Amino acid sequence: MTSYVPLSLTDLSIAAALVLLNGAISFAYRLRLEKSLALASLRMIVQLAAVALVLRFIFQQVSPLWTIGFAAVMATGALAEIIMRQQYRLKAWVPLLLSASPAFLSGLATTLLALAVIQPSPWYAPRFLLPILGMLAGNTLSGVALVLDTLTSTAERERAIIEARLALGATRLEAFQDILRQAMRTGLMPVLNSMAAAGIVALPGMMTGQILAGIDPVEAAKYQILIMFLIAGATAIAVLTSGLVIVHFITDDRHRLRLDFLVKSKS
Repeated sequence: MTSYVPLSLTDLSIAAALVLLNGAISFAYRLRLEKSLALASLRMIVQLAAVALVLRFIFQQVSPLWTIGFAAVMATGALAEIIMRQQYRLKAWVPLLLSASPAFLSGLATTLLALAVIQPSPWYAPRFLLPILGMLAGNTLSGVALVLDTLTSTAERERAIIEARLALGATRLEAFQDILRQAMRTGLMPVLNSMAAAGIVALPGMMTGQILAGIDPVEAAKYQILIMFLIAGATAIAVLTSGLVIVHFITDDRHRLRLDFLVKSKS
């Protein structure tokens, strides 16, 4: 297999022309997305360049402290992203963290499982741990954000139905049973769609990257299958856990609905 082909700034500039095309379409049809496209593109370039430089440094150190430190930064970013995506947020910061943390914790657990299978040396090798953790935590982030937003929005919309069930003697979990089920289906849908489309409709990112780097396609497919299974498991755990946590925090010990614990986002 041939090695990867390095890209020059000229190559990236040619690709960037497509973003200019998006801006032209937005201007022609008055979509008013030109500024958003420009800012998003600039932010992406700055973030990826900064992360690339940091990762290059961390890869050279091969230190557990640097690896754990960068993982902590990833965790903070993941939790903040989940919280910002909510239409209704919990007022207290402790419940906020507890409801959002399953995304990162399940990603971390399944990352350790992946490392046990791959068996890199040392086990904390940042070249293996950080990319896998990023993929798993990123996918569970989407699932948790969806399940939390669906739960809180539906609870606000169907408040009368939930309170009627509670008044008839249902427990908090019984009253939220249908809503929790629908929220979990919503949270798991992206990963199910990704698994169904992988290989036929699209080549997943990890497999594509390995093939471009010169890895044999069969070996790249094995790694992708491993990651997809881990993503599915991590997302299921995170979606279930975060759903149960949010139900607990918007009800009290007397099984009463407490939507006063929620505040509507200003965005």
